Amino acid sequence: MSTAVVIDAPGEHRLVPHEPRQPEAGEALVRVHASGICGSDREVYQGNRPEGYVRYPLTPGHEWSGTVEAVGAGVPGSLVGRKVVGEGFRNCQVCDRCHAGDTTLCTAGYEETGFTQPGAMAATLTLPARLLHALPDDCDLTAAALLEPAACIAAAALKGNAQPGERVAVVGTGTLGMFAVQFLKANSPAELLVVGTRRDREALSRQYGATDFRTKDQDLPDDFDVVIETAGSADAARISAALLRRGGRLVLTGIPAPGADGLDPTDLVVRQLEVHTVFGAPPDAWAHTVRVFAAGLLDPLPLVTHELPLAEFSQAIELVGAGDPKVGKVLLRP
Repeated sequence: MSTAVVIDAPGEHRLVPHEPRQPEAGEALVRVHASGICGSDREVYQGNRPEGYVRYPLTPGHEWSGTVEAVGAGVPGSLVGRKVVGEGFRNCQVCDRCHAGDTTLCTAGYEETGFTQPGAMAATLTLPARLLHALPDDCDLTAAALLEPAACIAAAALKGNAQPGERVAVVGTGTLGMFAVQFLKANSPAELLVVGTRRDREALSRQYGATDFRTKDQDLPDDFDVVIETAGSADAARISAALLRRGGRLVLTGIPAPGADGLDPTDLVVRQLEVHTVFGAPPDAWAHTVRVFAAGLLDPLPLVTHELPLAEFSQAIELVGAGDPKVGKVLLRP
């Protein structure tokens, strides 16, 4: 029997029978291969997600990969049988921001797979076919399940606009940080520094292309061209800004707890830093991610440490929040 995870309210979840919803016009039905769990899923389960960015009851799961089983009217039949991943933001496509390609800023309001719309912690997922990105036929769907967080970092890399020969750095050594290293490495930097709190991440950082690794309590340089912050703390944001030369480019992707002390605006202005932020991934970042993945320049598999069945959802949530350095990306398999 097919099943799905349903979170009825913070701290309350069930495993329920799942009946695939046949695709309507413009939609596709995807057989889910795997769904990843990240900190935001833990927020949904614990009730810490900001108001307006979750709607209960819901089936979570915004990081996923799968295979198209059926399509509705108006969708090319050639999609059936293709391996795919999909964008999460259910944008309106008609507002000024959507027309500009900034779909994560859609003025019609926030709607996202796995948060306000049914997600992929189920046997199947039905969604607008326009959100799908087809993958190479020979790709590894387990690795592809991590392309959603990779796409968020691709958005950061595109905003950072690192040029070949520039000195770049990543602050944070979690899943997002390791993706940032890979995207920046693909731009042929002169130097690629990783700053983290866990010395055990040095080997993987260097495997992905880092030329230097330091912990935050070591002496840190202050002359980098581009820094991508992925750790999600005010401290990480401040460290990231301090790494930059005057006129350097900073991209913040982490979300600190509300009320955190921010960056000093005087420092930002006097040093003429260029500051960008990322929340989600627009279509160009998704397309960039799929291209880099297909070219073999993105290797998500070493980040996966656990694969569990849907029935062990609560155990998976505990693993993600346990702080165990041996726990990387956790996947749920239908």
